[in-house]
Amino acid sequence: MRTGHKMKNAALAALLLGIVAAGASQAFAQSASEPQAALIEKGRMVATGADCMACHTVPKTGKPFAGGYGIVSPLGTIFSTNITPSKTAGIGNYSEADFSRAVRLGIRKDGAHLYPAMPYSAYAEMTDDDIHALYTYFMNGVEPVDTAPKQETALPFPFNVRLSMAGWNLLYAHKQPYVEDTTKSAEINRGAYIAGALGHCSSCHTPRGLLMGEDGSAFLSGGFVGPWYAPNITSDPVSGIGGWSEDELVQYFRTGHADGKNQAAGGMAEAIQNSLQYLPESDLRSLAKYLKTVPAIRDQADDQPAHAFGTAHSDEANIRGVYGPNEHNSLRNGEELYSGYCASCHQPDGAGSENQAYPSLFHNTATGAGEPANLVAAILNGVERTTGEHEVLMPSFGPGSYVTPLSDKQIADISNYVLKRFGNPKAQVTMEDVAVARGGGSVPLLAKMQPYILPAMAAAALVVVLAGCILAFVLRRRSKASVAIG
Repeated sequence: MRTGHKMKNAALAALLLGIVAAGASQAFAQSASEPQAALIEKGRMVATGADCMACHTVPKTGKPFAGGYGIVSPLGTIFSTNITPSKTAGIGNYSEADFSRAVRLGIRKDGAHLYPAMPYSAYAEMTDDDIHALYTYFMNGVEPVDTAPKQETALPFPFNVRLSMAGWNLLYAHKQPYVEDTTKSAEINRGAYIAGALGHCSSCHTPRGLLMGEDGSAFLSGGFVGPWYAPNITSDPVSGIGGWSEDELVQYFRTGHADGKNQAAGGMAEAIQNSLQYLPESDLRSLAKYLKTVPAIRDQADDQPAHAFGTAHSDEANIRGVYGPNEHNSLRNGEELYSGYCASCHQPDGAGSENQAYPSLFHNTATGAGEPANLVAAILNGVERTTGEHEVLMPSFGPGSYVTPLSDKQIADISNYVLKRFGNPKAQVTMEDVAVARGGGSVPLLAKMQPYILPAMAAAALVVVLAGCILAFVLRRRSKASVAIG
């Protein structure tokens, strides 16, 4: 009986120990999963701040981070890759070191170099903590997609030689993980980190040189991105955002619109739609505070801020009744074209809709800027962005328009009318300007040189071979002559 009693006690003790152990194990798992969940969430916010979604997801139809989005560059279209944790089509086999090397140095796991359409030269400033959180998110918080993008990058020679990026990196990719400036406030440091390491603002807002590297002496002073112009966002009160209040900047980051200032379109609309609108208020304020400290750079052609131009004006009284109601080709100049295609949304006097979903055309940087590229690009490509529950849509009047495609002359005429009546009257748009924008923007010298690079290399090689043959011939003759003399 005693033995049986002891066995029962032992069994009961084992059961209790098992229950305690199971409880402890569950408690440990819970405590381990909570930090993991927090780390994944932090990584998700880092990915949001870095705007990874914009380039690695095909808009509307693609799965998150599955790649295949075509990034049009002056050197050719670069297709983004699958960065889901798929082990067959994505980055599932990347270690954290591999991941960090790709994100911060632009070198894939297989050793091949990435093109700087992936802004690794800016991501190089990301901290180790953020890289760790980002890696954790992509490996544990993103659904794997086991399908590779249908299209791969195939740039023309010599741009398809990825090893050449090693030389480019030596010239332009030399940043290190961000170190706080102890002379600046925590907010300014945070803003600098968001603008530099995560938001890579300079990738668009800094002009580029011959080899497509950023011009450090003109930091954030504005630059072309295809047909769009990323404006000066230094602290200059005339050419930059010095005349914007902090609240106006925050409103713009959150909604893509700031009354009496500007509205986001093109790549900036994508950045706000996919990234900035989801950042916490503190981050947006830090970004605004930082931009207000960026050294001012002024375009000497600017004599007043772009948002200060223009007043309400209507020419409807002058054109009503000039043509019969059924007369063909009755929109023959800028004011008539504006009345027919623009006034229904932007109002005959250019004041825009009451809620400014269709913005005022005066006190608007798109019409008041000395460079009218964004006005032309907006007409050609339209404007589309969604922030919160609000969708803004301006139809395009370029190829494939579901409204009415307009010719280069018609777009130039509308643009010049808008500039004269509502914007900067010194700015002018030509048919050639529209044609360039329609073709994707001006072509940089490096791209213009591309057809001649291979022939030039062949010619140079031929010159080297001929020079070698001549040198060998001369040396042989000298050798024979010395032998004969001897």
